Amino acid sequence: MEMREQTEDPEPNNNIENAEPDQKSTEKPQRITACLVNAAFFGALGSSYLYGYNLSVVNAPALYIKIFYNKTWMERYGEPIGADMVTMLWSVTVSIFAIGGLLGALCVTLLTKLIGRKGTLLLNNGFAVIAALLLALGEKARSFEMLIIGRFVMGVDSGIALSALPMYLGEISPRHVRGSIGQFNAILICLGVFTGQVLGLPELLGQESRWNFLFAFLALPALLQLCVLPFLPESPRFLLMERRDEAGAEKAFRAFLGKKDVSKELEEVHAESRAQNTLHMASVTELLLNPALRWQVITVIVTMACYQLCGLNAIWYYTNGILRDSGFAENVIPYIVISTGGIETLAAIVSGLVIERIGRRPLLIFGFSAMAFFFGLLTVFLNFQDQYSWMPYLSFTCILAVIASFCSGPGGIPFVLTGELFEQSYRPAAFMIAGIVNWVANFAVGLLFPFMQESLQTYAFLVFVVVCVLGAVYLYFVLPETKNKTFVDISQSFAKINKVPLDDKEMEDELAIKAGSKEVEENGQVIDVEMESSF
Repeated sequence: MEMREQTEDPEPNNNIENAEPDQKSTEKPQRITACLVNAAFFGALGSSYLYGYNLSVVNAPALYIKIFYNKTWMERYGEPIGADMVTMLWSVTVSIFAIGGLLGALCVTLLTKLIGRKGTLLLNNGFAVIAALLLALGEKARSFEMLIIGRFVMGVDSGIALSALPMYLGEISPRHVRGSIGQFNAILICLGVFTGQVLGLPELLGQESRWNFLFAFLALPALLQLCVLPFLPESPRFLLMERRDEAGAEKAFRAFLGKKDVSKELEEVHAESRAQNTLHMASVTELLLNPALRWQVITVIVTMACYQLCGLNAIWYYTNGILRDSGFAENVIPYIVISTGGIETLAAIVSGLVIERIGRRPLLIFGFSAMAFFFGLLTVFLNFQDQYSWMPYLSFTCILAVIASFCSGPGGIPFVLTGELFEQSYRPAAFMIAGIVNWVANFAVGLLFPFMQESLQTYAFLVFVVVCVLGAVYLYFVLPETKNKTFVDISQSFAKINKVPLDDKEMEDELAIKAGSKEVEENGQVIDVEMESSF
């Protein structure tokens, strides 16, 4: 934490540490507590991990599910199912996941207000268990409708999770590790994708007799979260600002920060609450119409749209086809795909480790710029792969580079930013907007990319080059750095571009004076020592 001094003498006082000996320990970097790590890990395990798992798990059993559709159709109607009908049923099975995600995102504001951040995550496990039962038992029930409904319910689960989890992680994290803790969301998404790829191998569950167990696995992370998360604290900011539960908030702060004296943190949240001068959560309409938040909203929309439209979902959904077109043998493709999941996870972990040193803005700009570069190279290599036997290997190298570039920043930071750019009363509405953009763009990519690939052939990825370049340029000119800043500092950063005086000037005064400033006397002079809170 910082210590700053103000005296009537312009010369700095180098003996300030003697003024308050018992405050020396505050200069030490604050440790990350086991409670904070457990909340981040188990919160993400039953949330973003399941989202990532569902992105990849449908690839391996796709052929067997289509066979099941045909058998069920034969039993019902006494004739084979038409090729067009199989394609339609499969397309609905895949795409309805995004529709469920959109519905889940629309529910987040209401749920987080009624039952809190942690309560929403716990309730969400019910959707995961229901989806697991529908998907796993659909074959035995001879009902492909159960699979379609199960995918829809799992989409609802993911839509809620991708908004409630980043909100929870952002509110429980001290600002000096807010980015790293927030990256648990991205790391567990990548780990979920990797798990789906591994379990889908023919030697494991990727067989006609076992594919339903791939979906039964969905219940395990949800049940693990149900066993652990109830014993971890709710968001202290939610408890204090929305529930007015000061005792509960103090207990939560102590658990997450690992210290007894949390008076500065409590006073900071009190000051923010007084400055906002509101007791209700803002609606989406109020957020959209607030001129002081105009560019924060635009930034969230742009980053979340680029998160989906940058082309990574095209890689995830159609990896096998891309590798097949690149010239790889059919029997080795499942094992090659595993390496993509491994690269994703490794890049996300590295990003989580360096985000507090490098910052959000450089990682986002680098990630989108690198993706544009490697998508361009991939287009060149795909055009020449029939002429040179070694060209497919360069194509695959570009695929790995695109994935690593995405996970280095764009894969997780948009969720962190959504929580950082808005204060408490606007945060749920902001996550609803981000969720809507996320799932609409997700659905659009899944629906349109096959047609783009068919019409543009090897030039289809140039569309993603344009998206990535535009995203990087926007972030370069608009996005300020947010690392290690309070929510008030971040609001100040946008005040100039919004051309609206900051409404929360009172909050600045409260935070500068009350949230930890202490007067001490040394050599007859009064010295004001500001002790900033962790949040």
